[in-house]
Amino acid sequence: MKMEQFAFKSRVWLAGAALAAALAASPAFAVTPADTLVEGFAIDDIISMDPAEAFELSTAEVTGNTYDLLVRLDLNDTSKVKGDLAESWTVSDDGLTYTFKLKPGLKFASGNPITAADVAYSFERAVKLDLSPAFIIDQFGINGDNVTEKAKAIDDTTFQFTVDKSYAPSFVLNCLSSTVGSVVDSKLVKEHAKAVTPSDDHKWDNDFGNAWLKTGYAGSGPFKLREWRANEAVVMERNDNYWGDKPKLARVIYRHMKESSAQRLALQNGDIDVARNLEPNDLNAIAGDSNLTTTSAPKGTVWYISLNQKNETLAKPEVRQAFKYLIDYDALGSTLLKGIGEIHQTFLPKGDLGELDENPYKLDVAKAKELLEKAGLKDGFKVTMDVRVGQPTTGMAESIQQTAAQAGVKIEIIPGDGKQTLTKYRARNHDIYIGQWGQDYFDPNSNAQTFASNPDNSDDGKVATLAWRNAWDIPDLTKQTEAALLEKDSAKRADMYKELQQKVLDTSPFAIIYQQIEVAGISSKLQGFKLGPSFDTNFVSEVSKE
Repeated sequence: MKMEQFAFKSRVWLAGAALAAALAASPAFAVTPADTLVEGFAIDDIISMDPAEAFELSTAEVTGNTYDLLVRLDLNDTSKVKGDLAESWTVSDDGLTYTFKLKPGLKFASGNPITAADVAYSFERAVKLDLSPAFIIDQFGINGDNVTEKAKAIDDTTFQFTVDKSYAPSFVLNCLSSTVGSVVDSKLVKEHAKAVTPSDDHKWDNDFGNAWLKTGYAGSGPFKLREWRANEAVVMERNDNYWGDKPKLARVIYRHMKESSAQRLALQNGDIDVARNLEPNDLNAIAGDSNLTTTSAPKGTVWYISLNQKNETLAKPEVRQAFKYLIDYDALGSTLLKGIGEIHQTFLPKGDLGELDENPYKLDVAKAKELLEKAGLKDGFKVTMDVRVGQPTTGMAESIQQTAAQAGVKIEIIPGDGKQTLTKYRARNHDIYIGQWGQDYFDPNSNAQTFASNPDNSDDGKVATLAWRNAWDIPDLTKQTEAALLEKDSAKRADMYKELQQKVLDTSPFAIIYQQIEVAGISSKLQGFKLGPSFDTNFVSEVSKE
């Protein structure tokens, strides 16, 4: 969408004085409108709103509220999924074919009917675009050449999905509950598809509407995306064509606010209804305010630092281990992370099948120096760290910078917004990166695959796991990850993941620091506001105001 068109839409949309006040950028705000939920949230990680491309935590939340899936995580029992657009499904005796029957009478926000052909097209475009989240579907033996046979409409209400191996059905269904499985309005998207010249990276003659969907919308969820203005705001409004219970509020606004103190003040003044990135001190500051309260939920999200193995110094095994002894986990846990995270050093979050509850590393500068000397780096070295500006990331990076300096490792912090740091990280152009990883679906393979699998370590590798982003070439661990995926016995499978975690603890370029507890400060005027176990389950359709 051209910027001048975008600005025109904004002027029309912001004509209402109350909404203009809610989105105002000046320090003086108005009380939020009665029919509108306004959240202060750091959303500078958003790169695209296309569910076939978006792979960031903030975007996952918007996608979860604006698009429907075949199946969705059952929040009453996260070991299960429940039907979303699908009314029912069956699995063939050989475990290869999944057949879904759609609920009748479904419509997109546009008013177009939802058919199995829309589901098939959504899978086709995700696979053929081959962007970051495509591997979740590709891993079932699906590619651009066979996707139209492997993911197809049998009739208007029947969709069939064929996989290459007899996986545990729970694994397949959990993958389909990830945001890449979002169903798009094929008629609308095709109207906006652009012709492109085939290339080595994209051998198809159109972009499947990707350029338009970066800021556009073609879904059927309880809310529809009105607009996204990078590093400013996301606006969602109620979808009156939604097939389920209609949202209680007319719209939801995510205002980009980086600083915890700014969010706290805006919340106390009634300028926002929810503050999403409060630090421990600001959480304490609102504890005694009778007009405010807090809510929290453990997330399947871990924070970590990673060392790019393209850097010859960081690729030394002793250096990888030394960094794990140069983090003051205890100090971070009692200050920056107090109340918002729990020290956790393995890649599977607590509660996952096979989670290994081991935290063997402590700050030990002498041990780190010993390891560096063994690596021939007695006098230390210089290195850079890419850091998304904001807390707790900046504070964690500064803490690591200080403790690493005690061992002679001089870290230059390179600050940037979420989009900048992620883009550089995904291109494998960093030295050290500090960030967070959230599960794509509720199965241990989601994190095992990204931390312990790298099928093709070349720069052209298509499976862009975190191991790949850090150029960690691990053929043996990759095979073990694949084997764990196919193990049907739950106890044996759990043991396989424990072994994988131990090897990653001992040898990897990842130092996993903590598991997130998401905390939000909320106005007492709100009812029904809850945080889910993942960002794409932070649903807001049940929220109302007194």
